[in-house]
Amino acid sequence: MQIIRQFWQSLREWRAGISPPVFFSAAAFNLALIAYAGLWTESAGRTFSSLLQFITETFGWYYVLTTAGILAFVFWLLISPYGKLRLGKPDEMPEFNRLAWLAMLFAAGMGMGLVFWGVAEPLHHYQMPPTAEPRSPAAVTEAMRFSFFHWGLHPWSVYVVFGLGIALLHFRKDLPLAPRTLLYPVFGKRIYGWLGHATDAFCTVGTLLGVATSLGLGAMQINAGLTRLADVNYSVAVQIWIICLITAVATISTVSGVSRGIRYLSLMNCVVMGLFLIFVFVVGPTGYQTATFFSAILDYVQHLLPASVWLDLRPDSDWQAQWTLFYWGWWISWSPFVGIFVARISRGRTVREFVSCVLLIPATINFLWFSVFGGTALYIESQGGGDLAGPVLENAAMSLHVLLEHLPWTSLMQWIGLVLAVIFFITSSDSGSFVDDMVTSGGNPNPPVANRVFWGISEGAAAAVLLLAGGLQALQAVSISAGLPQSVLLLLACYGLAKTLRAESLS
Repeated sequence: MQIIRQFWQSLREWRAGISPPVFFSAAAFNLALIAYAGLWTESAGRTFSSLLQFITETFGWYYVLTTAGILAFVFWLLISPYGKLRLGKPDEMPEFNRLAWLAMLFAAGMGMGLVFWGVAEPLHHYQMPPTAEPRSPAAVTEAMRFSFFHWGLHPWSVYVVFGLGIALLHFRKDLPLAPRTLLYPVFGKRIYGWLGHATDAFCTVGTLLGVATSLGLGAMQINAGLTRLADVNYSVAVQIWIICLITAVATISTVSGVSRGIRYLSLMNCVVMGLFLIFVFVVGPTGYQTATFFSAILDYVQHLLPASVWLDLRPDSDWQAQWTLFYWGWWISWSPFVGIFVARISRGRTVREFVSCVLLIPATINFLWFSVFGGTALYIESQGGGDLAGPVLENAAMSLHVLLEHLPWTSLMQWIGLVLAVIFFITSSDSGSFVDDMVTSGGNPNPPVANRVFWGISEGAAAAVLLLAGGLQALQAVSISAGLPQSVLLLLACYGLAKTLRAESLS
């Protein structure tokens, strides 16, 4: 009887804590997607493929120019006179120390994708570069340049705009910790009506699909590791079991909250990732990795402007659609998740500290990761006589484990790589579901436990059915699709953020 009473008490708290228009509309869309992709798998696969082609062909130019414009706006924020404004009261101290803050925002902002693509993407570009001759020295240069381009300043500028806009208005104006807050400088109190409900619901769905993409990639890579280490069959069925098991762990972490489960897992994640990075740097071609890091950064900076506005109009090329547009859609679909989560943990930071740290530090870590892992893979492939590209092109999820087979302590490091993938899986899932909880609870920074459980399970279920409905292509399709409506919100957020900064500096 005590358990039943506790259950009903929890249910009453949940009903009192949610925002019904946002929760039920977002939940209905998610359940419809799961049912469609799970029951009519082949039809869903064809639909996702057609959707991917339509959006990339029709709105590719829009994605390119939107992300370029957002990056230009963030550069303006860096040098603007509003840098000393604090996210909170003028004398308020940060809630988390800088190490914990950076660890949480990095684990949430990149997560599983960095481990999945750190080796695979440079090798893909080396074999099939956008403009250079395949497997040439110019292809090596392009491989690193575009890896840096896709994982550098552009994604983090998107997170800066979303996160800073919400943090500024939440901590200084007590507005909800929800996407609708970004529209307040433009539409005022109308955000509390249907406009705000629709915005929050769209962003909840977009967050769920963006995180589901990462969970799908994570399940594929964990399955690849188990295949190499324990002779486990590589199949969608195994990946779904992985999603089920780790989603359960991630849900427990989410229930424990930001200050405990999410915080400690993020710190653990960064420690394991750092040790892993140091190991590959020391035992790999250290000189080549170092030269790759500095030369690739210079090449990236030199080509940043032309690459940011480049449109691939070749009729026989889908390179930009498969890579750049996928990433831009993925980062934009992640922006509510990362932006709200980073806003939630950034009380007490100044505007300049927020912008500079969120934009530059994680991007630099990404550059290091690609230089060490991608650089080592390119060295082995182009100069060391190894064959990495073949297995990686056949299955990108195998890339990290294939690389480690060419380095000392192979088995041990493959197990550590597997652990790293699992922890990234958990931190991506628990952070994403925590954000969905907050948004569907009206911006409550401490949402009901039952709500956290629901969204944690929903993200896992969405990832599972997307794998059934087409694997990597389905994941790419939903990411690009989810980013389209949210890109409009980001453009409005840029205008609203500039307006808010001017007003706050005069008050």
